[in-house]
Amino acid sequence: MKRSTLHAVCDAGRAGRGIVRAVDIASGEERLIDIASGNSQLERAAADAARIDRSAVADADGRTWFLDVCNPPLDLAIIGAVHIAQILARIAHLAGYGVRVIDPRGAFASPDRFPDVSLSLQWPDEAFAKEPLGSRSALVALAHDPKLDDPALAAALRTTCFYIGALGSKKTHAARLARLGAHGFGDKELIRIHGPIGLAIGARSPAEIAISILAEMTMKLRADDVWERSIVRATANTGFTPRS
Repeated sequence: MKRSTLHAVCDAGRAGRGIVRAVDIASGEERLIDIASGNSQLERAAADAARIDRSAVADADGRTWFLDVCNPPLDLAIIGAVHIAQILARIAHLAGYGVRVIDPRGAFASPDRFPDVSLSLQWPDEAFAKEPLGSRSALVALAHDPKLDDPALAAALRTTCFYIGALGSKKTHAARLARLGAHGFGDKELIRIHGPIGLAIGARSPAEIAISILAEMTMKLRADDVWERSIVRATANTGFTPRS
């Protein structure tokens, strides 16, 4: 690996961006591919490899490439130190996420309730100014309070984070979309927010809801085409119709 390539990979990691180092097996030519952009055959192959976190050999553009995936750690930002968040933080950690809980209410966001979890007592926009969301980040809004959830969702919509979800009923979600729309977000942005949050597995208890959320995050991360079909079905039930 060239020194310049190593520096670029390290810079991407510090910025929370996934990147793929593509090496032409025949010639040794190196290319760095930003997985968030591009639509060539090689770029699509790199994005697929990055999605499953697995380096691979791929034939693209008439050449054979080794795709060296350099992904930063997965990041989960939970808004609202509620009971569901306690369980979600634990199972997400087991799934390989670095978890941070953001809630200015110190009575909720306490080390006793969230042992071994990074806690922020700042408001979401302040917290993200210090630790931004990246392409490997998921944002889960559980506070059920627009004063906390809406600024967090707005911040997430301005990033490339791979998953955005918010707790609440269909009626609550429709009202949320209307508020965010009034602040300048369009349909193509708002459709990124999944609500009611979680896969439709009939979850009832906080533990089951947490499982449904992590499952939906995993589907978005690993199987984006499946996710797109599910979110279209979900938004069809909220009264929010995305324009093409």
